[in-house]
Amino acid sequence: MTSDTDRPDLGAMAARLARLLITLEQPILAENNLSMWAYVVLSALRDEPMRTQAALAKAIGADKTRLIPVLDDLQRRGLIEREPDPADRRVRLLALTAAGQDVHSVVRVAIRAAERGLLDRLSTGDEQVFLRCLEHLSEGGAKPDAN
Repeated sequence: MTSDTDRPDLGAMAARLARLLITLEQPILAENNLSMWAYVVLSALRDEPMRTQAALAKAIGADKTRLIPVLDDLQRRGLIEREPDPADRRVRLLALTAAGQDVHSVVRVAIRAAERGLLDRLSTGDEQVFLRCLEHLSEGGAKPDAN
């Protein structure tokens, strides 16, 4: 293990890993005619079926004005629905359609298979720790108490 002063910065290591993952995912997304943002939207709506456009933008860290063309495309392709909120007709509620769920499922299975090749470099224990730490850090989790 490299000492803390000798190791690359976290940002440098994360950037290399992110580039590798994007390289793995891009062909899968292209094969399914999805952009990375479209897949992010489908994933978010799978996790929480009904969202407002503003809530979705905040949840995925996207500018809501830049998200509109992605939503337009997904709706045109029948992968999402945008319905007026009965409580406020100015607000649109978003949900995956059955076709959107199917596309998301196909893409997720293919991405997981591609990730497997990378994760197979780790022992089972290391893989579990890596995934748990990555999930915690990527959610902006606070540092646990030292007590």
